Amino acid sequence: MTSVTVLGLGPMGRALAAAFIAAGHPATVWNRSPGKENGLRAAVAGTAAEAIAASPLVVVCVRDYAAVHAILDVEALKGRTLVNVTGGSPAQARELACWAAEHGIGYLDGVIVATTDAIGGPDATLFFSGPADVYEKHHHTLAALGGNPAHLGEDPGRAAAFDASLQDMLWTSMSGVVHMFALAEAERIDATDIAGHAKALLGFFPDMIDFLAGQVAAGSYPGDAGTLDATAATMDHVLAAARARNLDNGVLSAARAEVQRAIDTGHGSDGFGRLAALLLSDAAAGSAS
Repeated sequence: MTSVTVLGLGPMGRALAAAFIAAGHPATVWNRSPGKENGLRAAVAGTAAEAIAASPLVVVCVRDYAAVHAILDVEALKGRTLVNVTGGSPAQARELACWAAEHGIGYLDGVIVATTDAIGGPDATLFFSGPADVYEKHHHTLAALGGNPAHLGEDPGRAAAFDASLQDMLWTSMSGVVHMFALAEAERIDATDIAGHAKALLGFFPDMIDFLAGQVAAGSYPGDAGTLDATAATMDHVLAAARARNLDNGVLSAARAEVQRAIDTGHGSDGFGRLAALLLSDAAAGSAS
């Protein structure tokens, strides 16, 4: 069984170390402040460099990339594989991968899509990106962390890009959920009364994701299932209700403005997927300038 080092014993780092140990991997752990290793059946290193030197596979899970750079010992890491599951941007992942390659260090960037109590179980999903041969070498060990590991490609920033894209959807949607509750309460509708209806309404959402993905991938946005002109009218009804109750409507107003820009450029009869093309066009124009 491959021995593993875990750097960082916050709630997630500790869960990772416990999962490796439960799967039978000898583990060495290190944390900047002592005491968090209590209860783990692991060797405890006095320094990050000692911990790195103890294992061929080193997993780092700390607060941010600044902390990652602060604790990594390049000499101790040479010839080893570093798996970084510290959250960050795609650009940060690619930069760290370049640094690792320059120093003869194998590198995988990782994203954990799971709560701490799910780590090591069948429902934990983990995304990894980086060289395929590095992933193949260690994927059996990394599988100890959860039942759904996935290698997304050679680009080391791809896992972080997947995460950022999915989190974008999640938190935009969550903002809509709390705004729904606020509007409902303002209209004297109890949040618990509308929650079930909200879940029923979202029953179509998985199919809609597939539908819009097909439009975006094909670069074709027919409005057969609903046009942007019709969407604008619906949004206006909702905005009128929110404004009548003096509720902040910045998020929906921004979405309505995106729809209007598409309409103003002649795409009112297109489907909602057209907005993705509009956003990408804006991004390309910004990069060019």
